[in-house]
Amino acid sequence: MQLPTVDYKASDAAAQFVESLRNTGFGVLKNHPIPQPLVESIYKNWQDFFNSERKHDFLFSKDTQDGYFPPSVSEVAKGHTVKDIKEYFHVYPKGRVPAQLEADVREYYRLANEFAATLLSWVQAEAPEEVRAKFSIDLKDMIAQSEQTLLRILHYPPMTGDEEPGAIRAAAHGDINLLTVLPASNEPGLQVQKTDGGWLDVPCDFGSLIINIGDMLQEASGGYFPSTIHRVINPSGKATTKSRISLPLFLHPRPDVVLSERYTADSYLQERLRELGVK
Repeated sequence: MQLPTVDYKASDAAAQFVESLRNTGFGVLKNHPIPQPLVESIYKNWQDFFNSERKHDFLFSKDTQDGYFPPSVSEVAKGHTVKDIKEYFHVYPKGRVPAQLEADVREYYRLANEFAATLLSWVQAEAPEEVRAKFSIDLKDMIAQSEQTLLRILHYPPMTGDEEPGAIRAAAHGDINLLTVLPASNEPGLQVQKTDGGWLDVPCDFGSLIINIGDMLQEASGGYFPSTIHRVINPSGKATTKSRISLPLFLHPRPDVVLSERYTADSYLQERLRELGVK
């Protein structure tokens, strides 16, 4: 079994994409409108940033959750005890960004957000009527003018051989948000968990866009759209000497948006952040 790649320009792209989301929790798109040269520029320039000492000038703020998160404070995935092998930088609409890197990142954030609204419209349009009725407002409107949507620039460093036993680049986890939009990384490693518990490699053809369901969409749809467990495994062979850069955009509703009878977007997010130990 392989994850299908959907041509964004196909006449039935919306139906194919949402079917893939339903069946696997993931959708892979080609011929999408996010410019590949912009993604390549971000990968190159942020690799230079992570290789430099300048990153320590932007140490994260616990209050605003923006800035640079070093490996020493890397996330521990829910249900795990060992930190992931990664460092990353959080970009929010009003957050800090190094001046020389800002133009590309802000442009990518804008374009990816606009495209994400289209994808959320597809999800809503292809859902059964009884599922659509659960949404308190249109899905695309949940993220409109949201200052919670997070762009994370992730750096998985080369392997040194001194990693903590059991540590991998990103332990198995589900995302908190509605959808995650991710350009294919410059290196493979992303895997999605199948219903039988096995793991499936996510295609990493450079230029593809990978989208997965987060827990908030699962909550808002009453479980119709399942949040899928995924991970980033450690490389082997020559690939151990290579960095991996990843650029996920986590689509978060505005805090006041009602997800379900149990949660607003804010109450859901705060509960999960406490579970992750970052609040």
